[in-house]
Amino acid sequence: MNHYRQSIALFGIVVPIVVLVIVLGLGFFIKGKISSSFSNKQTLFKTYEANCKAATQIEDSIVKQRSHLDRWNKLLGEESLSAVNSNLSAIAKMLPSKEFQKGGFERSGTSSGFSTATAQRTSEIRISFRGTFRTMQRAFLELESRMPQLQLQELRITPNANQQNASPLLNFQVTYLAWEN
Repeated sequence: MNHYRQSIALFGIVVPIVVLVIVLGLGFFIKGKISSSFSNKQTLFKTYEANCKAATQIEDSIVKQRSHLDRWNKLLGEESLSAVNSNLSAIAKMLPSKEFQKGGFERSGTSSGFSTATAQRTSEIRISFRGTFRTMQRAFLELESRMPQLQLQELRITPNANQQNASPLLNFQVTYLAWEN
């Protein structure tokens, strides 16, 4: 029986222990891989849920802005010169006539400033006014609020040459860039 002791020890004890250690090692390795994959997928799912929630919030805010988008598209679709003229007429009715007088009004055929760097259609509109500084501020605020597509290109303010001592009127020459569809 001494002849078989070494073979029995080798194939009966050592080989099964080595196979058991290899199987247990593979089991722990696979369990680690599965756990790592599971935690990675959980993180990705949480990110996905956060992105879905953010996208839903953005969509909700866009739906609320839809009426503004329609209004802005309508504003951009109007002919700029007539829209500025009609808005200035409405603004002139709100302001004191002694402090606000509309002068020359022209549309330039050339492009300058920002409009040369873009493919978007623009119109350059030059307007002159005579009025007090405070009244003109109100007029410009009202015009630019009603027409957000206007961009101020140039503003020149000079004293009125025919000014009398009691009248603090100034001459204003304004150039707007009107963005169009």
